[in-house]
Amino acid sequence: MNPNMTHIALHVEQLDACVGFYRQYCQLRVIHERHKRGKRVIWMAEQGREHQFVMVLLGEGGRHQQGKQDFSHLGFAVDSKAEVDRIAAEADKEGLLVWPPIQEPYPVGYYCGLIDPNGNYVEFSYGQPLGPGSEDMPLLGH
Repeated sequence: MNPNMTHIALHVEQLDACVGFYRQYCQLRVIHERHKRGKRVIWMAEQGREHQFVMVLLGEGGRHQQGKQDFSHLGFAVDSKAEVDRIAAEADKEGLLVWPPIQEPYPVGYYCGLIDPNGNYVEFSYGQPLGPGSEDMPLLGH
C-alpha cells in the first residue's frame, strides 16, 4: 500500500485567531479538540472530508516568518474566479491580502493569496487540475 497524506500540523502562536481565520476563509470546521501536556490541539476539516484530510493546529507555537521570496503556502481550490475575487476583496478589507488575484498559464490558474494570523500564506485558486472542476482537465505530467 502506498502512503496517503492525511494531515498537516502547524504550531501557531494565536490558536483561536487561526481557528477563526480557517473557519471564515476556508470553511473548515473543528472536528476534534484536546489538551495534551497542557497545550490545546485542534483538528479542522472540510465538511465531508473529515476522514480524508485534516489540518491540526497546535497551540503555543511561534509566529511563522516568511521571507519575501518564500512562496510556501497552503492551497485551497474554489468553484470560480468570482469566488477568488470575493475572497481577495474580503481579505483586502481586513489587511490580509498578500497576492492580489492573477491569471497564470495552466496548470497554475487564477489565484490570490492571504496571510493567516500566524504568518502562513494561504492560496485560493480556480482552474488548477486539483479540486472543484478539475475532472475535465488534463492530468499533470501528461
